[in-house]
Amino acid sequence: MLAQGRGESPEWCVSEQICHAGPQDRPFEERHGYVTIAAVVAGSFQYRTDSGGALLHPGSFVLGNHGSGFECGHAHTAGDRCIAIQLRPDAFAEIAATATGSARFTFSTPMLPLLPRCLPQVAALEAMAESGDALRIEQAVPRLFEAVLGVLSGARPSAPALSALDERRVSRALRHIEEHADHALDLESMARAAATSKYHFLRIFARSVGTTPYQWLLGLRLRRAAVRLATTPLPVSAVAFQSGFGDLSTFNQRFRRMFASTPSAYRRRFGGRG
Repeated sequence: MLAQGRGESPEWCVSEQICHAGPQDRPFEERHGYVTIAAVVAGSFQYRTDSGGALLHPGSFVLGNHGSGFECGHAHTAGDRCIAIQLRPDAFAEIAATATGSARFTFSTPMLPLLPRCLPQVAALEAMAESGDALRIEQAVPRLFEAVLGVLSGARPSAPALSALDERRVSRALRHIEEHADHALDLESMARAAATSKYHFLRIFARSVGTTPYQWLLGLRLRRAAVRLATTPLPVSAVAFQSGFGDLSTFNQRFRRMFASTPSAYRRRFGGRG
């Protein structure tokens, strides 16, 4: 695994975690030295810790308690990329006291599936990590933790475990969708990538990822579009088409609904050009 620093303060550290491991590599064991929330932005992998195990996918969050051991594996596909925030326990306790009402809050689940309310935080974190703007990142860190803790304090459990075969099927489908997200995709091609029927694919995808394939694809496209708006000078229309939207008005409508902002206004907020 390769870690590239993107910003830090005495209370937290943000880093880009790039892993090239694949099915031929043994799962590796580590220990969380801080309280950790990591946004998965590419690839899928198996993650197991004291609070359970889950298949992580783009848009989801890895959750790690201070001092807990964990294991990551790539039994079905190779590589992943995460933006990780590591927070000192005392700083986390202060945020948790506000967000959940308890300074002793700990993660009782290993991950948080992709949720629409957290998608803007994932896109913003990815864009800011690329820019390396320490001040902007420092302001975003507590907001991201508050958003995640706000969801978790509602006691939303992680998705139920799949069989090893179905986990492999979902992993293959996720990689297929990632690689072809800017093209037209249909349920038949997704199920074919998973090597199962469309009905079974829909069931196991929802159980693992927590949403439908269409909603997951839409979230992936919107997140990629948000990052491009914040980090490139491409025209809005080019961003829309490169992100898989065939119609500019539809892109504008869906982007505004998800990010509560027009694409142009979102770009200006990040100081982007266009």
